[in-house]
Amino acid sequence: MRTTAGGLWENQMHMSRTQTLLPRPRPRGRSGGGGRRRAPQSPPRPRPRARPQTRPSARPALPAAILLLLAVAVQAGVAERTQEFLDFGAGVLALVSLTSTVLWGLAATDRRLLGSAHRLLAQGVHRGLAVAGLGFLALHIWVKVAEDRTSPTAATVPFTDNTQPFLIGLGTLAGYLFIAVAVTGAARSAFTGGGRSGLWRTLHMAAYPAWGAALVHGLHAGRPAAGWVTAAYALCLSGVALALTLRLRTRQREARGGRP
Repeated sequence: MRTTAGGLWENQMHMSRTQTLLPRPRPRGRSGGGGRRRAPQSPPRPRPRARPQTRPSARPALPAAILLLLAVAVQAGVAERTQEFLDFGAGVLALVSLTSTVLWGLAATDRRLLGSAHRLLAQGVHRGLAVAGLGFLALHIWVKVAEDRTSPTAATVPFTDNTQPFLIGLGTLAGYLFIAVAVTGAARSAFTGGGRSGLWRTLHMAAYPAWGAALVHGLHAGRPAAGWVTAAYALCLSGVALALTLRLRTRQREARGGRP
């Protein structure tokens, strides 16, 4: 028994010495990274910026190119030809644009073939063509006054021209009517309340007599119209007449269907 107790005591002493000699494990940190501390990283060094490569630019040569183009245009007589074209073509462009305005305005009211999105698109085209037509109309008046084809008084006061009072007066009156139609169309929201929608429609319907007066003015006021111009005017007249007839028939059918 003594031997056994002595041996146990010696074994315990040997194990305690061994534990003191072994290295103790380091406690782990909260982050669970194994207890090893990372060395502080030095901030990255800024890289040197690359110098932009200088490319050849054409900007210094642009004014010289514009001056050269203008010189060539003057030498070729582009200004005179442009003025001749505007003298004859500005009025035609104005009438064609305003005719297209009337046609797209009629198309924007159709509810059988066009949906709401298509009608909105037609209204946008209608307004854009109206602005273009008024621009060509102003250019037409300016060219005629600048070339002494008519006087500023005849261009502003209807039926006061010395040579062709009736035909020039029709053009002046048509211009005023088109401006009134454009203004009322832009200010349509002002006629929405108070039962004034009928007044707006009456004012907007003035586009049809204005278009007819402009058609007569364009055919007979100036130089004899060429064949293609007469054909274009005939197509404008046929298109507006057809669209207006279809619209009137549609309204008559809607009125008959709405009766009790």
